[in-house]
Amino acid sequence: MKRKTTKSRSYNAVSRQAKAEETRARILAAAKAQFSERGVDVVTIDDIASKAGVASPTVYALFRSKAGLLKAIIQGTFFAERTQTTEDPFELLRITASISRVIFDAERVEIGLMRGVSAFSPELKSVEAEFERIRFHLQEGRARLLVKTFPAARKLGLTKVCDIMWMYTGRDIYRMLVLERGWASNDYEEWLGLTLIQAFTRRQQWTAS
Repeated sequence: MKRKTTKSRSYNAVSRQAKAEETRARILAAAKAQFSERGVDVVTIDDIASKAGVASPTVYALFRSKAGLLKAIIQGTFFAERTQTTEDPFELLRITASISRVIFDAERVEIGLMRGVSAFSPELKSVEAEFERIRFHLQEGRARLLVKTFPAARKLGLTKVCDIMWMYTGRDIYRMLVLERGWASNDYEEWLGLTLIQAFTRRQQWTAS
């Protein structure tokens, strides 16, 4: 009898977890749709709960606030990056370019419309600023390796290497080249990887095709 009870409890726990994840995904989908259609500042937690078919306290319990919902939506694209490690600093810079391309391609699909409708939302700007700080600090380990490996990077110093890498891999350059000038994402990634290599190693390897 004990085995049966244990199995039953385990099954129920798995079932509850699956249901909670499904509810969470439904709320995020509803929030994304509402934010994209009406704007972050206009939409309320009650609106999102109604769209998702749940009670408002459920939304608060899972996300606490609209800022929490925004963080979860942006985090879904921000951390959808390729997690590869390598000892080759040249490959590391190419991977850095690939990570930027993956993040911004996903943003364009997942939250581009939301950002357009809510461009002046203080709440959205605050959440995005927080993720920019995270992005900056995540790159510090790569910057340290570059300073250790290349005289050109060492001459710049760690602070400037961090600043330059953060600037080149930022959303504005992606927006200008891919969204405004119509570059293919592959071309952006190739250019960015080789530009980073040139900036920190002084090697000129890129030629336009």
